[in-house]
Amino acid sequence: MRTFAIGDIHGGFKALIQVLNQLELTEEDQLIFMGDYVDGWSEAAQVIDFLIDFSKKFTCVFIKGNHDVWCENWLKDKNDVNPSWYLHGGKETMDSYAVFSKEDKEAHLAFFEALQMYHLDNENRLFLHAGFTSMHGVEKESYPHKFCTDRTLWEMAMALDKNIEVTANNYPKRLQHYHEIYIGHTPTTNYNEAYPMNAANIWNVDTGAAFKGKITAMNIETKAFFQSDSLPDLYPNEKGRN
Repeated sequence: MRTFAIGDIHGGFKALIQVLNQLELTEEDQLIFMGDYVDGWSEAAQVIDFLIDFSKKFTCVFIKGNHDVWCENWLKDKNDVNPSWYLHGGKETMDSYAVFSKEDKEAHLAFFEALQMYHLDNENRLFLHAGFTSMHGVEKESYPHKFCTDRTLWEMAMALDKNIEVTANNYPKRLQHYHEIYIGHTPTTNYNEAYPMNAANIWNVDTGAAFKGKITAMNIETKAFFQSDSLPDLYPNEKGRN
C-alpha cells in the first residue's frame, strides 16, 4: 500500500486531476488530503463534488483547513459571510456554487462537517492542516482551531539548529511526540521554494496552489512527489488568491 499526502487545492480542480492522474492509483493506495479544498480558483464546488465521489472508490482521509471552516459556516448559514473569507477566495467559492442544487450543497456541508482535525497513523505519523501549540501533543491542545491556523510549529522547525540532537534537553517537545508530521497551510513558495520542504521531522506539502504555485502529492514512504502545472497556467483568466 502506498500513502500519498495531497497539499492544499484551493479550488484548482484541473490541477487536482493532473496530479491524481500521475499517481496511477490502485485500490490498495491511501490518500490523505491536507485541507483547504476551496477558495482561490473558480472550481471549489467542483473539487468537493469530485472528492465525495472519489472517496467511494479509494481510501481517503480528509483533513480540515481554515478555508474549509469558512465555507462550512457559509453552507450552514448563507448570511455567515466572513469578510476576510470573502476577500481571500470566498467570493470565488460562492460563485462556484451557483450551478449546484440545494441537495448538492447539503451533501457538501456533510462532507465539511465530517472532515478530521488531524490524523495519526499506525507509524506515529501525524497529518494536520497547519500545526498545534501544546508541548504535550495534539491530544492536549487547548485551542483546536490551531490545527487549522497555527504557523508557529513550522516556523519553529525552520528556525531549529540542524545539528541539534533529538535527545537534547532543548529540543522542542512538540516535535518529539511524532515520527513525522505532515502539514499544509504555509506555502513553500513563501520561501521561494516550488517543491515540498522538510524541516526537522516536518514535511510541508503546500506548494502555493492558492497563488502562483502548484498542487503536490507526496509519497510519504519514498518522499517522491508529483505536481500539477502552475495554477495560473491552468486558469489564465483568473487571479487566484491575492
